[in-house]
Amino acid sequence: MQDTQGADDPTKHVKSYIVRNLLVFITRYSHWLLFAVLEVISMVLLFQYNSYQGSVWVTSANAVTGKIYEMDAAVASFFSLTEINESLTLRNISLERQVEQLRRLYAEASGDTAVATRMELELLDNYSLVPAKVVSNTLDREDNLMTINKGSADGVKTDMGVVCGLGVVGVVYMVSEHYSLVIPVLNRQSRISCTIRNRGYFGYLRWSGGDPTIAYVEDIPRHAHFKLGDWVETNGYSSIFPSGVLVGKILQVYNSRDGLSYRLKVHLSTDFGNIRDVYVINDKSISEQAAFIEAARDSMREKSH
Repeated sequence: MQDTQGADDPTKHVKSYIVRNLLVFITRYSHWLLFAVLEVISMVLLFQYNSYQGSVWVTSANAVTGKIYEMDAAVASFFSLTEINESLTLRNISLERQVEQLRRLYAEASGDTAVATRMELELLDNYSLVPAKVVSNTLDREDNLMTINKGSADGVKTDMGVVCGLGVVGVVYMVSEHYSLVIPVLNRQSRISCTIRNRGYFGYLRWSGGDPTIAYVEDIPRHAHFKLGDWVETNGYSSIFPSGVLVGKILQVYNSRDGLSYRLKVHLSTDFGNIRDVYVINDKSISEQAAFIEAARDSMREKSH
């Protein structure tokens, strides 16, 4: 039998050639490779530990990646338009019925049918809606974020409320010219003031992570009267959301950790896993309110001096 142990193995020659060339490449361009590694490390440290640079990076990244997300979202949006339109239609019908019932009740109580109509027009005059598409959305993180395709060029500003046909979505956090970053309900930093419908008791909506369909209403007083299945909605105490925007339905009731209030488990009305079309609420009174508060602060500073 012929001895093959001493024969040349072409595979070994190829591997040796590749390794040798790789070592030559690394040796020749080692200073450039070291520069690239240090550059990456410095960029990570700069944007991760400096809030201003981090916000600039997020804004720039949104502008660059927004187009890519928008193209991807457009395809998904096309196949879900029928279901979305049905949910929006049902929601609009429900709202129209509520408005009609309130108008009738107020007219019966006051005897003036024109007053209810005038109040409704004044309320609508304070709020205008900016339609937008969701181009990026996460559900599996502790601090989820959402990107929409409307920005400062469309009149969107920070701290504006965002809603959809099924209820509350979140609050605008950062704005570029054509895109906005939204802190949705599914974010631990989110705090939305809400109330139990027809009960008058209010608390703050918070998300504890995990299930994207469940959130909790904190700080409901112990003397509050309500029952499972009651609806939770925004209370209108802030200038972000008007009153009556749907939040969800009460599933369970717990005691708070200190035992001084209730903690409500709420099934969210908004389906964050299938959200495409949203509306940004532009409240014209926000700028007036902010200017008034700032003027009051300036006056207090002058008196203190």
